[in-house]
Amino acid sequence: MTTFLENYFRLKEHNTDVRKEILAGITTFMTMAYILAVNPGILSAAGMDAGAVFTATALGACIGTVLMALFSNYPFALAPGMGLNAFFAYTVVGQMGYSWQVALAAVFVEGIIFIILSLTKVRSALFNAIPPALKVGVTSGIGLFITFIGLENAKIVVSGPTLVGLYPFKAAFADGTFWSTGIGALLALIGILLTAVMLAKKVPGGILLGIIITWGLGMLCELTGIYVPDPKLGMFSVMPSFANGIAIPSLAPTFMQLDFSAIFTFNFVTIMLSFMFVDLFDTLGTLIGVASKANMLDKNGRLPKIEGALLADSIATTGGALLGTSTVTTFVESSAGVAAGGRSGLTSITVAVLFFLSLFFAPIFLAIPAFATAPALVIVGFLMVSSLLNVDFNDMTEAIPAFIAAVAMPFMYSISEGIAMGVISYVVINLLSGAHRMKQISGVIYILAIIFVLKYIYV
Repeated sequence: MTTFLENYFRLKEHNTDVRKEILAGITTFMTMAYILAVNPGILSAAGMDAGAVFTATALGACIGTVLMALFSNYPFALAPGMGLNAFFAYTVVGQMGYSWQVALAAVFVEGIIFIILSLTKVRSALFNAIPPALKVGVTSGIGLFITFIGLENAKIVVSGPTLVGLYPFKAAFADGTFWSTGIGALLALIGILLTAVMLAKKVPGGILLGIIITWGLGMLCELTGIYVPDPKLGMFSVMPSFANGIAIPSLAPTFMQLDFSAIFTFNFVTIMLSFMFVDLFDTLGTLIGVASKANMLDKNGRLPKIEGALLADSIATTGGALLGTSTVTTFVESSAGVAAGGRSGLTSITVAVLFFLSLFFAPIFLAIPAFATAPALVIVGFLMVSSLLNVDFNDMTEAIPAFIAAVAMPFMYSISEGIAMGVISYVVINLLSGAHRMKQISGVIYILAIIFVLKYIYV
């Protein structure tokens, strides 16, 4: 068996071995397994069945990661992407009012288009057409957005006289709600600090451990009566239930539940374009970034066999929509496995096997409360916001559009609005300042700006 794996994945050629690859796969899984707890929580806000979403998340990650190994032999893992799931639940469904079935249809169509584009070099060409400042601005904006969602879900941030404010601990203590929402908010704050310390100390799987520790503290508080579940306040028991054994949650509530009734509307097109825009450079940026850490790029800074990696990503997105989850994409946490020595598709296969095995632990993952996943959202948001450091703040024609894209997302509570504002401001600022004469701005950006302007006029 060992010989087969060495030959199939060309381990000696990549200066690695079976043991190193398996350990790298375990490392990658540990750093991204939080998605199994976070994704059902986010998509259930759109009205989707949490159990079905959990199963779709695990299967989508498993299938996509296997395809990555087979098509490219790279140590990259896939799962439903952070930010993309927030856009799905809070913007498309929550803000724009579409059903989650329509949102799944948009993800499916996006995946089909990307499959076609991935069979050529169009997708990578489109990626290169987007200004680096906008890529960074959107990535940072998504980070701010999911951070805000994490703080909101944990009740740390609540609505108030100034639109939003800190959870009123003193008032909650007086009316008795402190022992449910207040304790949850406190535990989330503790979890954020603990997770930050673990990341500072470079503890493997620090984000997942942050979720587990915060959840463990929640169970301890519930057992001692400090935390009192109150469904009316959205605070439920944190104790896992094994009443139905370890049965895998049914996919039936979300499987093949796509609604194409809005496919010919302008809004559907803008939704699909927003999914495509984020997924486009999220995937390519992750591939290039992680590959560079593993010295996999060629002398021109390009990733060999990138078409195979992109095809795996596209098929996984399409399959994920059919299963019932938001866009499946390549995870930047794959860099953890690369840092541990992963250099081939065997690392990816290991991750896929672990995602499959996680299906049998559904009661555990589904019992994890929102205040325990909040630290993951906040810390992942921080990691995404840090990309803003790559913007040249001395060049106002680049920095201001990036800034506008970043701040528009949390303040307008919409990823698509942030993308639109970023693109429009980039074109307007560069045109009116005359800076476009010194740059090679792709026609794709001008077309996107026109589409987004038309959206505000007619929609």
